[in-house]
This record gives sequence, C-alpha cells and structure tokens, in this order.
Amino acid sequence: MVLASTSISHQSSLQVALRRLSAIKVDSGSLSTKVVTMSAPSGPPRAPWRDLLGSHIEQTPGCEFTIATIGYNAQQHPVPRLRTCACRGFFPELELNAKGQEAMDQQVEGGANPPVFESDMLSFTTDARMDKLPQLESSGHATEVVFWLKDLMTQWRVKGTAYAIGNPSGEDTEEEKLSRTEIKKGLRVKGNTDSDIAKWTWEKAVTKYFANHSPIARGFFRSPPPGQPRSSTPSQLDLKLGQKVLDLHDPVARANFRVVIIRPEEVECLDLTDQENGKRWNWTLIDGSDGSRWDEAELWP
Repeated sequence: MVLASTSISHQSSLQVALRRLSAIKVDSGSLSTKVVTMSAPSGPPRAPWRDLLGSHIEQTPGCEFTIATIGYNAQQHPVPRLRTCACRGFFPELELNAKGQEAMDQQVEGGANPPVFESDMLSFTTDARMDKLPQLESSGHATEVVFWLKDLMTQWRVKGTAYAIGNPSGEDTEEEKLSRTEIKKGLRVKGNTDSDIAKWTWEKAVTKYFANHSPIARGFFRSPPPGQPRSSTPSQLDLKLGQKVLDLHDPVARANFRVVIIRPEEVECLDLTDQENGKRWNWTLIDGSDGSRWDEAELWP
C-alpha cells in the first residue's frame, strides 16, 4: 500500500508539472519574447525538466547514475565504457554536509562562494588519473548518463558534453581554460549583486566539492594510481591506501581531484509508476539566433 501511494503521488506531481509546462507554451508570443529577453543577460533559461529531476534526486539518498564514455581497444577500435558515479546535484549548488561546512569555514578565507549562480548542469567528482577524462576529451567531451530510480519507477537519460575542472594550475592549462569557458555558458545568475559575483571563484567551487567528501574519501586521491597492478610500486612514497585527509588544500590529493560538470543537450524521462500506461518525455535543446530553448515531445514508452 505504501508503494502504491508513493507511485500515485509521484504520477500526480509529474502531471501537474507538465500541465504547467503546457500553460507556458500556449501563452502569447509577446510574453515568450519578454521572458527570453529578461533571462538572456543572466544566462540560459531554466530547463523545463530541471525541477522534476531535481526533486527526484532529492528523494533518492545516495543518488547514482551510470555514465558512458568511448574508449579504444588494442586495435584502436572504439568501444563503450561504463561506470557508476555518485551524482553531486546541479553545479554549483552543492549542499555541504555539516563537517564539510565546518572545514570550509575554518580553512578557506571568506568561506564558500556566495550563492550567486545556478544551472541545469549535473556534477560528479573523479580522480584525474582514471580513464574517463582522456576518453571524454578524445570524443569531443560527448557523454550520456542514465539514472534508474527504482523507488520512483522512473528512468532519466541525459545526453550532453562533460568538462572537468580542478587542475591546480588553473587556466594555465588549455583543458581547464576550455572547461571553465564551456561551463560558464550554462551558468545562470540568481539575481545577487555584482559585488557578490566578483567574490565567486572557480577554486572555491572545486574546494567545496572536495570538502563535502569525508576525510577517508579525500584520502582516495592520495591512493596509488587507480587500475595499476598492486605489484607495481607507486613513484610517490606518500601514495598509499587508507589515508585520511583533513587539509582541504592537500597538494597531493588536490592534484588528482576533479569535478566533472555535464552540460545537457537532450533529456528523457520514462515514468513507469503506472505500468499499464507508461509515460515518456523528451526535451531537446535548440540553439537559435535569439537564444536557446528546449523543444518538448511526448513519446510512446
């Protein structure tokens, strides 16, 4: 009975959200033009699927997705590569845990960034020594992630491009400079003052994600190179398992720590709460001379 009640409630909220979207579409052309004009200086318009996916992530403790990249085998043939990653929500709106907040307050001058930006871009963290980052670069940063949220009987697919930030050398590296440029295109200003925006830095944004990890999880970035044989001896003597990192600026761990941000271009939602009448929606980002918009289509499940 509890599962059935949850499904009915979930389906009802989805239908309400979609009715609101339909109401926006049938509004007058002059109003649509006004909305685009108002939002353009502050970044791209808020995606119509964003609030629903956000609520699903919030309802799923320890939310994870499967991410796909393209690798190459010994014959240099392209092959799919998949792995499961913890979703860290929409960049840069990470909600710090209590210990992470305490660490930021104590170790970062001025504390965390002011909350001046939001976006529709999903985020996760990774080790720069893993294969996924060079695989993303070699494929033009193309990727796709899939959520299967069993308790909600809903699947989400997000296609787009993924960019990593966190290189300690900052914009002195071409890849970091490219990543910041592309991610910046997806940021929206939340209406705060210019002085608050001036205080916002990429370094603090990355440090906040590092702070949100537990000390033992931060220690993973001081482990021997992932995927290498255990029989091999790490070139750095301070690389070993089971370390706890309390310093948010630890040079060894931060050299390997990266935040990856996915800029969506196509999003799909499959709702199976009513298995006799499943629902499926697709949103595709369309770029035009007057800005970008999301084109919505309802599909057969």
